[in-house]
Order: sequence, then C-alpha cells, then structure tokens
Amino acid sequence: MNIQALIPFAFILFIIFIIGMYASRQMRTTNSFLDDYFLGGRSLGGFILAMTMTATYGSASSFIGGPGEAYNQGLGWVLLAMSQVVTGYFVLMVLGKKFAIVSRRYKAVTLVDFLKERYQSKWVVFVSSASIIVFLFSAMAAQWIGGARLIESLTGLSYLGSLFIFTLSILIYVAIGGFRAVALTDAVQGSIMFIGTLILLIAVIIAGGGIHSIMAELQSENPNLLTPYGAKGDLTPAYVSSFWVLVGVGVVALPQISVRAMSYNSSKSLHRAIIIGTIVVGVIMLNMHLVGVFARAILPGIEVGDKVMPLITLQVMPSWLAGIVLAAPMAAIMSTVDSLLILVSSSLVKDVYLNYIEPEASDKKIRNLSVGATTLLGLIVLFMSLNPPDLIIWLNLFAFGGLEAAFIWPIVMGLYWRKGNKYGALSAMLCGIILYIVSDRFLENPLGMHPVVLPMIISFFVYIFVSLGTQRKEHILS
Repeated sequence: MNIQALIPFAFILFIIFIIGMYASRQMRTTNSFLDDYFLGGRSLGGFILAMTMTATYGSASSFIGGPGEAYNQGLGWVLLAMSQVVTGYFVLMVLGKKFAIVSRRYKAVTLVDFLKERYQSKWVVFVSSASIIVFLFSAMAAQWIGGARLIESLTGLSYLGSLFIFTLSILIYVAIGGFRAVALTDAVQGSIMFIGTLILLIAVIIAGGGIHSIMAELQSENPNLLTPYGAKGDLTPAYVSSFWVLVGVGVVALPQISVRAMSYNSSKSLHRAIIIGTIVVGVIMLNMHLVGVFARAILPGIEVGDKVMPLITLQVMPSWLAGIVLAAPMAAIMSTVDSLLILVSSSLVKDVYLNYIEPEASDKKIRNLSVGATTLLGLIVLFMSLNPPDLIIWLNLFAFGGLEAAFIWPIVMGLYWRKGNKYGALSAMLCGIILYIVSDRFLENPLGMHPVVLPMIISFFVYIFVSLGTQRKEHILS
C-alpha cells in the first residue's frame, strides 16, 4: 500500500464529503425538497454550471477507459476523442434559454417531467423512465469499475475490497446531499481534473525524455500508432466521424447532461458556462488521451487498459503528488456517479411514483424514498460490477448510444417543432432504441460507422412522418 500517495488522495475525498454535508444543511433551509435535491434550486452560476457539466461528462470512461484505449490505438484515438470538445457548447446552445424557460413553465424537475408535459402521454413517461434506468445502469457500472480499479492500483487492495470502499463513499454523500452536493462537489472536482491532467501530462513527457524521444519510441514499435488510423488501421474516416455524433452533437440528448440546462440562474451564467466548459473539456480530454498514448513508450506491455492511467501516474511522479493527481480521475468518476444516481433515482421517485402511484406524497416520504432509491440503486450496480471487463469505455459508450437514440428527437424537436406530438415521440423513441440494440449487438459498425448513427437518422424521419400522419387523430381526440 502506497501510504504517501494515499494520504493526499484521502484528504481530497474528505474535503468532498465536507462539501456534501454542507450542501445537505443548506438544502434543509429551502422550501422545495424536490427542486433542491434534483436541480439545486435552479441557482447555478456560470462557473459551477460549466464545471458540473464537465465533471459529469468527464467520467471513468474519459479518465480510465479513454487513456487505456489510446494506449492501445495511438494518436488516432486522441483525434477521435477530441470530438468531445463541443459537448458543452452544443448542449447549452441547442437547449439553452428555451429549455430553461419551458422547463420552468412546466415546473419540470427532470427530463421526463419535460417530456410528460410536452407530450401529455404516460407511455412516453414509461418508455423514457425505462430507457434511463436500463442504459444508465450500464454507464454506472463503468464508473463503479473505474473507481474500484483506481483504488486497487493506489492501495494494493483486492478489486473486490476496492469496489466496496468506492460504493460506500459514493452512497454516503450522494444520498445525503442530492443535486446541490453534486453541483458544488463537481466545481471542486472539475478544477482538480483540469489541474491534475495538466500536471500529469507534463510529468509523462519529462519521464519519456521529451516528445521527440517518445514519438521515436512509438514509431519504432508500430508506425501506425502515430497515424489517424490506429494501431490496427481500423479507425477509418467514417468511424471517427461517427464519434462526432456519439460524443459530440448527440450528447445534447443525455439526460444527465441535458438536465444541467434547467439549473442555471441567468442568461449571463449560460453564456459564461459555454465558454468555460468548452475550454475545460478541450484541455482535459487532450491531456488525458495524450497521457494514454505516451504511457506506451514508458510502460509497455500493460495488459489491462483500465490500469494504464493509475500505473503511469505512480511511475512518473513522487508518491505524494501522485496521490493528488489521482484525485482527478477519482473526481471525474465520483462526479459522474453521483449525477447518474440522482438521475435514475429521480426517474423512479419523481417520474413514476409521484406521477402515477402517490401524487400527494408528503415531503418527508419523498425525501425517504429518494434517499432509499439512491442507496438501493448503488447496491444493485455494486453487484453488476463484480465481474469487470478489461476496458470500461465500451460500457459507457453503449449507454451513451442508447440514451441518444431514445431521446434526441423527442427533446430537440419537442422544443422547436410545434407539430411534434406524442405519437411521433413514442414511435421515434421505440424505433431508436430497438434499432440501436440490434445494430450494436448484431451488426458490427454498419456502413463503417458507430451503431448509433443509423438509428438516430431513421428515428428522425419516424418522428416527422408519424407526427404529421397523426395530426388529425390528435386533433379529434383533443
């Protein structure tokens, strides 16, 4: 066990717990538990909005799985990963003011609240909630595995022991603090990620004898590592371009990201968040994926890709500094996990229980149900994570694709096209989900692209045609 690295690492986690406890006390002074627990009272400023989006999006996939895949593929994966730079820009520009205004008018606390009021359909609510729960379990499992891998590498504990420690840490402060704790800790975690990744990249370059020496080493091992096409030449232009849909433009449909566009306090905050978020995401993603590529020249032969980032950090840095820097990926993982837990918990409690089981439930009962649901979900994901894969990035990307295929057109067209109706929304969601699962499971990169692209294109036309074809029916029923 590396005590020198563990002490600063644990200290930063302790600070995060203190922030969560503070947020919990602040929440008790407000009038609306639901609004505060799930949206932070819609009071986020520009900096915190940018950092909470960045920290939520920057997950175990970005900090553990991404560098691991870059280690295997080379600079081609860095090029692919940089499509994530536009994430915050697209989310806040596409949804932006209109989404915030409409969600306040609907008194929407969750994304499903918005869809429920926009389409007036319980079936849209059920399919939306089910999609969030199913696909986000995959995303949460990726975070649990990444957090456990990090603790395992740092402490020398077994994977199973590390998994239990991570689970306990997450559940305590998320269950207590809710969204306000998530937002405040995300601001701290996002700052740690920004600084930590920069320090790590510099240390790796120094340890490798400079960029020229690292490139020469990679060239001698496999020249394809320095090309846009990957170590095996399978990163084709069509495949790389499709990632601009999956982790760039399509991110607007991720519930854990889009809900952030409900929570800011002013237009000025929105504009500031767009600028800050774009810069921070760009720096973090470039740094982390370059670290993954450069690590291959310093530590060749790592078999489990998810261990690349913690192992290279411990290799190139003094132990005390490694502990601080390793808090960056742990911050990314924790911030994503807490957001996903809150989102799935809100789907169960707010979107299903309060809408269709007990609409007049007391505030105390809602509070107990929310905390209980969050805890139960965390334990379920714990058991899902007991047998991890070597690279968690594909778990996360599977969840991304499923959520985008389900939600992108009901959200975007629901905001900007008045003729869109519940029949179009439901048809597009079912079409997108079914086609995505079929493409992902049975078709390997159809037309050379990621499996999410064709389902998104087809579901767009389904939304349009079904909505137009049912205008008369909807008019008669109304």
